Amino acid sequence: MAAFDLSLTLSEASALVASRQISPVELTSAFLERCAKLQPALNCFISLDGDHALQDARQAEQEIGQGQIRSALHGLPLALKDLFETKGMLTTHGSRFFADYVPAGDGEVVNRLKAAGSVVLGKTNMHEIALGVTNVNPHYGACHNPWNLERISGGSSGGSATALAADLCLGALGSDTGGSIRIPAGLCGVVGLKPTRGRVSLRGVLPLSWNLDHAGPMARSVRDVAVLLQAIAGYDPLDPYSVNMPVDNYLTGLQAGVRGWRIALASDEFIARADGAILEAVQQAAQVFEHLGAQMTEVDLPEGYQAAQTNGFLVTSDGAAYHKDRLETRPQDFGEDVLKRLKSGAARSAIDYSLLRHEQRRITHVYHRFFEPYDLLLLPTTPVSAPFISGPDAIEQAGLLTRFTAPFNLTGLPALSLPCGFTAEGLPLGLQIVAPAWGEASLLRAANAYEQATTWLQRKPDL
Repeated sequence: MAAFDLSLTLSEASALVASRQISPVELTSAFLERCAKLQPALNCFISLDGDHALQDARQAEQEIGQGQIRSALHGLPLALKDLFETKGMLTTHGSRFFADYVPAGDGEVVNRLKAAGSVVLGKTNMHEIALGVTNVNPHYGACHNPWNLERISGGSSGGSATALAADLCLGALGSDTGGSIRIPAGLCGVVGLKPTRGRVSLRGVLPLSWNLDHAGPMARSVRDVAVLLQAIAGYDPLDPYSVNMPVDNYLTGLQAGVRGWRIALASDEFIARADGAILEAVQQAAQVFEHLGAQMTEVDLPEGYQAAQTNGFLVTSDGAAYHKDRLETRPQDFGEDVLKRLKSGAARSAIDYSLLRHEQRRITHVYHRFFEPYDLLLLPTTPVSAPFISGPDAIEQAGLLTRFTAPFNLTGLPALSLPCGFTAEGLPLGLQIVAPAWGEASLLRAANAYEQATTWLQRKPDL
């Protein structure tokens, strides 16, 4: 059993490792032990690779012992959603088609994490090919929410969120095409960031939609997310979807607060369809921001329904395009919900698809103008807390749970989810904060101010 608390944040662990109070090998061994203990109940990993992890931990320990500290991530155990390609490690994409796929090389963000000296514990469970938000996977089993094992973790990055909430790693990566980082972060009570589209390389990440995919960090605190983003953000000249924009220092100014900022609070009829507990929690979060000195204005979410619907249609059509050959030759190897959604996307006409792409450009312009008088936008992450695994089918859940997240995939804007309360049953509730394009530094600064002013970070599931 570890002689230290595994619920420590990534930043706390970084300081302990750098000062040699904890060794990377001790830390990695302790997390692997806890993973082995809780994996049968949570099913949040598709594969664990203790041999590789301990090998990397020993190398980090030797380097740190020689005073060669690469970064704040050096020697720290992380988990990766199982669609990030990892050299010599199984990468299934949550799919039967890739059940034995072992990449010959690392994806770009994995390269950057390894260059920073981090340790990869394993690959986390996900909704099949990332096309869904329940993380009930017919091939690798359902991922369970650590706050209530009968509830979904959310998806498609549900394994990463569960592993973080259960203290099975210090940080994680996810992908987000309609809410797949923010939804599980909201339902599991952790922090998840979808950066601006083009901020983080997608090379070596299985595509779902070439037009909507994002990769981003997940962790147990805002500061930890900032540390991870610092390591993976930046232009990749070999990724055609990467954008060459300067990368801010996300830790400088993190503590500076939001006094004088102009914040919009979405509170129209589209938002009002959320559960009362969530609406109350978001209203209380807005009051915290006012107490911190921000000026709050209630607004209508611009074209919320149209934005979410357009994103949903594009996801399935783009997914059907990427998986065209598999859909034609081995449709039986897809899960029922994924196959049905891919078929609906494949049936969409070229004219309809062209109209959807026009809507994407038009709505993106609407949001660009919306932010002219505002620094940030607040709204719920999801309209409900975590549903039961045995509840409505995955397609119905996708339409429900992506309602408030999908507009920001369509527009490519940076959006973050962090805990803002709990239901009477003890399930986490998520606050979503959105910034103008390339505004990750402001997003993290505001989220950190809210996190520091509340106590939600201190609550832990009883496992």
